Amino acid sequence: MGIVSWIVLGLLAGAIAKVLLPGRDPGGLIGTVLIGIAGAFIGGWLSARFLDRPIQTQFFDLATWGSAIAGSLVLLIGYRILFGNSRD
Repeated sequence: MGIVSWIVLGLLAGAIAKVLLPGRDPGGLIGTVLIGIAGAFIGGWLSARFLDRPIQTQFFDLATWGSAIAGSLVLLIGYRILFGNSRD
């Protein structure tokens, strides 16, 4: 999978993470999208590195999607913990 595919996957994973974890984020929509992209990269890297799951060349691989969404959720939760409700 190329870099553009990971960015698209990150956008979608960020949107799914936002649906799974609703509420107001300190960074708004742009922050959530960037967190989704970073989560996809980090989730894919962690999956390949520590779970011995190679990064697939197909875009529609369930394990790749799962790791991208999990990475996005972890980053979104961490972001909310660190920055709280700065939009109030």
